[in-house]
Amino acid sequence: MKNFSQWFHDILEEAELMDARYPIKGMSVWLPRGFQIRKYTLKALQELLDKDHEEVLFPMLIPESELAKEAIHVKGFEEEVYWITKGGKRELNEQLALRPTSETSMYPMFSLWVRSHMDLPIKVYQTVNTFRYETKHTRPLIRVREITTFNETHTVHATEQEAEEEVQEGIRIYREFFDELGIPYSISKRPEWDKFPGSKYTMAFDMIMPDGKTLQIGTVHNLGTTFAKTFDITFENDEGEHEYAHQTCYGLSDRVIASLIAAHGDEKGLQLPPVVAPEQVIIIPIIFKQKEDIVLDFTNKLEQLLENNGIRVKQDKRDLRPGNKYYYWEKRGVPLRIEVGPRDIENNSIVINRRDTGKKEFIDYDENTITDTVKEILDDITVQMKENANKFQQEKTYSVEKLEQVKKTINKKGGIITCNWCGDTDCGKDMEEQFDIDILGTQEAEVSGDCINCQKPAQYKVLISKTY
Repeated sequence: MKNFSQWFHDILEEAELMDARYPIKGMSVWLPRGFQIRKYTLKALQELLDKDHEEVLFPMLIPESELAKEAIHVKGFEEEVYWITKGGKRELNEQLALRPTSETSMYPMFSLWVRSHMDLPIKVYQTVNTFRYETKHTRPLIRVREITTFNETHTVHATEQEAEEEVQEGIRIYREFFDELGIPYSISKRPEWDKFPGSKYTMAFDMIMPDGKTLQIGTVHNLGTTFAKTFDITFENDEGEHEYAHQTCYGLSDRVIASLIAAHGDEKGLQLPPVVAPEQVIIIPIIFKQKEDIVLDFTNKLEQLLENNGIRVKQDKRDLRPGNKYYYWEKRGVPLRIEVGPRDIENNSIVINRRDTGKKEFIDYDENTITDTVKEILDDITVQMKENANKFQQEKTYSVEKLEQVKKTINKKGGIITCNWCGDTDCGKDMEEQFDIDILGTQEAEVSGDCINCQKPAQYKVLISKTY
């Protein structure tokens, strides 16, 4: 698409997902249709998390004294915190922060919950609102001041090894989640200067957007014992000695919805994977005078049949031309459209139209098999959407060997560049500055040769891009 930024802005309004006219910069209203997409997206994630984690809900307000305990962590958020200084008309004895993230909210409670190794591990998650005073140009779902869909998992473990295994589990869960939504990604280890404040290291998922920039869509952090030492999260081991616990956290936000929209949308509008589509199937009765009862009797039974078999289906009976209805539902991304007119009923057939390919097909109608047929088509749509999105990510990832190729490739093609890097912070920041790009992170790979920038022996394969 020629102008992704404008397309993205327009589609949120035209597909009735969000209303950005709320009178506070960086805050938007979820409209019913957008909220349904959000609901089904979270459901897919919660089903993965619930297998080995428990859902909780912590307060939004954090005392300044608790936020200030972790100096390194707070430094990463100090310019973004919203403060509450009054309760009614009275000045508070201690100002309260609106949650920018939840470590300093949750970990004081963890210190009360953990006494011995028998209390471990703790594996909990929550979906909450977080607030950050974003000073850059805001954009709904991508760069906001109120993150309305912040899903965060926090875990506490007895050993370093168990925490490392949880990091790998977090990566596996996010892989499965993004794969289910057909969202493509590259995974890398964030550079030291860009890791989560207070963590040992950060692993991140990045997606290439249609305009060639990358969007961070998920992160997994190994926190080591940093926060345990600050908040006194200790346990008594088998020998009766007290040890600091090892922790992890991982999270994703509204950006998942942004990446879902961007990964699959086209000039016609939204294109939704069946797993998150509010309507997986839309039925359009083609009505002619004197044949209306025949058609509606058929489509009503078809709608009920699909609904009884777990398919989210809706029938559009509005008094509009069929073409207007087609355009309306294509714009809103419904995966599958079924058209039924009098002639189709006479021929015992229906018309199937796929949103992903635009392919139109006449199929024989059998009440005993139609549900299975529709489910098979929806499954195939899921597979094809994922393959198309992954293909774009792969085609927009380039390997370069010479320094002059970095700027040329980024400016002309966008996407992600991979090249050799020594791993030195000064060298990395020098590259970011001279090319106006960001180092996303490193990937494990066999590396030979010299760093593309400073010519020292290369230690890593590094990912570079322009980012949101």
